[in-house]
Amino acid sequence: MIAVLLALAMALTAPASAQTAPSGKPITMVVPFPPGPSLDLVARLTSAKLADTLGQPVVVENRTGANGTLGANAVARAAPDGHMLLFTTASTQVTAVHLMKSLPYDPVKDFTPIVAAVEPVTCLIVNSALPVRSVGELVAYAKARPGALSYGSSGVGSVFHLVGELFNQTAGVSINHVPYRGVAPALQDVVAGHIPMAFLSISNALALGDNAGIRILAVLEPQRFARRPDIPSMSEAVPAFVKPSSWFGVFGPAGLPAPMVARLNGEINKTLAAADVKAKLDENGLSVIGGSPEDFRALIVDGISRYGAIIRAAGLKPE
Repeated sequence: MIAVLLALAMALTAPASAQTAPSGKPITMVVPFPPGPSLDLVARLTSAKLADTLGQPVVVENRTGANGTLGANAVARAAPDGHMLLFTTASTQVTAVHLMKSLPYDPVKDFTPIVAAVEPVTCLIVNSALPVRSVGELVAYAKARPGALSYGSSGVGSVFHLVGELFNQTAGVSINHVPYRGVAPALQDVVAGHIPMAFLSISNALALGDNAGIRILAVLEPQRFARRPDIPSMSEAVPAFVKPSSWFGVFGPAGLPAPMVARLNGEINKTLAAADVKAKLDENGLSVIGGSPEDFRALIVDGISRYGAIIRAAGLKPE
């Protein structure tokens, strides 16, 4: 009788416990963009810690194409068993809604948000030869020369393009957009003086060191960057400028079991709070977000609304 009762208890509890982590084969963490310094860094830090805590391999796979939507769609169509996860940016889950005519997935209905991991600290840089030393001076300079200035970004529809449009809208200036194939060439052209300014990650700017031919005028987040508190926030000069979040985060397919979501969320939050990980993130201009899946879902819905408003005001059309 005791043996039967023990067997029954094990049978009843096994499915619940099995759902807290994927079982069997390795977990694939899909990064839907080519290898790069920031997104890949966080994905690999997170995956390594998950592999340790879950006791099974977690493999990062860069599955690129269609501006990141190819890899995102693969996860949306995967079985909701936790063996395929997505580590992505707001571009595949937020801005793509407004900029792609035939998005192959619904970014809200086809995914399970797990955690918003980090926020890349972004900034506005200008070439040192431009006679401005603050955002206020830049606004005055641009207003006196409407249409004469241009800013670089990592491409049409990128977060950096859209924050440039938000700057135009909130500061009341008209600065032309010059898209590049990535942040690096835009940064190089500002340094060389081919364009006067650009919006990009602060890690890219700080990597050049001092006396590199550029000046960082502001960070775009609401608060100053703790590592460089001498650089003002954009909202200090342009109070109406409030940048939507440009998070990096983790998703599963829709229908991922709640106990598994809770376990993954908890383990990733622990990873982000670890002293060695936080130091590495800070070194690369990445601020920890963390929080619950519900917090992350709210960020996504807010981003779809706010980036949509920027896109409509800028007159950008889906392609």
